[in-house]
Amino acid sequence: MLNKKKLIIALSIIPQYFIVKLMANYPEFIETYYSNGLYQFTSKILRFAFGWIPFSVGDILYTIAGIYILRWLVINRKRLRLDTKNWLIEVFSAVSIGYFAFHIFWGMNYYRLPVYKTLNIDYKYTTEELIQVTEGFIEKSNSIHESITSNDSIKVTVPYSKKELFDGTINGYKVLAEKHHMFDYQAKSIKQSIYSLPLTYMGFSGYLNPFTNEAQIDGLIPLYQYPSTACHEQAHQLGYAAENETNFIGYLAAINNPDAYFKYSGYVSALRQCLNEVYKRDKDAYEKLRKKVNKGILLNYQESYDFWTSYENPLEPVFKIVYSNFLKANNQDKGIESYSYAVALLVNYFKDKPL
Repeated sequence: MLNKKKLIIALSIIPQYFIVKLMANYPEFIETYYSNGLYQFTSKILRFAFGWIPFSVGDILYTIAGIYILRWLVINRKRLRLDTKNWLIEVFSAVSIGYFAFHIFWGMNYYRLPVYKTLNIDYKYTTEELIQVTEGFIEKSNSIHESITSNDSIKVTVPYSKKELFDGTINGYKVLAEKHHMFDYQAKSIKQSIYSLPLTYMGFSGYLNPFTNEAQIDGLIPLYQYPSTACHEQAHQLGYAAENETNFIGYLAAINNPDAYFKYSGYVSALRQCLNEVYKRDKDAYEKLRKKVNKGILLNYQESYDFWTSYENPLEPVFKIVYSNFLKANNQDKGIESYSYAVALLVNYFKDKPL
């Protein structure tokens, strides 16, 4: 009887897969009944349940699960040859349960309406519009930088603790929600990952645990990047899965924060992506724009570059390829390159309004 139940669970992954692919064709339905319906209920429960705990429950659960899987594989290694059928049934029943939990608690958000549609903005833009918005970001970034440092050649050093930065993210989302109600953020649950060092070697600054809805931040990244990175992961908690969208929302939340250090993080992070896109399109225009950026801001960029360069290793590209393929399998055709597509949202959002 037990084996029959396991077989049913194992085989259920097949209809689950086709149901997910079928539902992917109805983004309006997903937007209404999952992303703004079931998910809002389950995600808030998870954040209320785990948000008050000072350490990452999700990381602990991943550790326990990893140990259990390794132990099970060692104990049952001979069964792969001697009892192949039941070994496979047990493996696929576990995979099936994980697949179901992932999509119920988080994964269906990959198939919701694109944020540019819900905000009613364009997605395409011209190089001229890109340069115009980039110049606006340079002006704002320089202004905030000088208001903090009183010297255009000194990099910004954030005076807050990591906990203070985590707590402060709420203020930006409060202001942003007054403009766009869909970005209302409640029940904060953001933690420093206990796996910050492995995350850094993998080349990632944070992630969302889909099973506990905790936002995990790499505790080693430069502190000036904390606000925009934390706001990015919180955008995932709101139910936005696409990386370009969470970059965009994270920048908006940081920019709308009353605190100057949060604004700085949001503006210079957005500026950097815009400059990178200008470089791809028009190198001469890029050089002219770069010369307008305060030297202190460039020093913060160099700080970030030096940090990530110091952790480069042969396995990092492998991790990024795996994650890129994961994104492609979940409705993000450009894979890891989709992070940079936040520029399209930034340009079309700001081209007709003041920065």
